[in-house]
Amino acid sequence: MAGECLFCKIVAGEIPCAKVYESETMIGFLDIAPVNAGHALVLPKAHHPTLWEMPAELGNDLMQAVKAVADAVKAETGADGLNVMQNNYEAAGQLVPHVHFHLIPRFDNDGLKLWPQESYKDPEEMRRLAEAIAARTQ
Repeated sequence: MAGECLFCKIVAGEIPCAKVYESETMIGFLDIAPVNAGHALVLPKAHHPTLWEMPAELGNDLMQAVKAVADAVKAETGADGLNVMQNNYEAAGQLVPHVHFHLIPRFDNDGLKLWPQESYKDPEEMRRLAEAIAARTQ
C-alpha cells in the first residue's frame, strides 16, 4: 500500500508539497485543501496507516515535530488558537491511510464548529462505559 500512498509519494519527492518541516523521520507540509490558511499536516516519513500501527518509539519524534510546526503556524498566522487533530480510519474522517496530524489555525469567530456535544442521558450508562473501557486499558 505504501507505493500507492499519496503521503509516501510526497515523502519520496514524486509529488510536490509546500514543506514546512523535515527531520530524519518526520515531515510537515501545508494541506492543499486547508480549513484556514496555514493548516499543516505532520507525519512520519515511514508508512503507517493508523496511529495504532505506528511504532511507539516514533512517538517522541512525532510530538516534537507537531509542537515545532504548531508553534510556527500559530505565530506566523496570528491565530487565536490551534486545533491539533488526528483521525484514524475512514469512518473518523481519515482520507489518506497514513498516520498524520492536522494543525489547524483557529481565529475568534471563524465560524468553524467541530462537532455537536451532548450529555449522557443516563449517568449510569457513562459509569458502565467508563468501567468497561478502563478494564480494557489494564
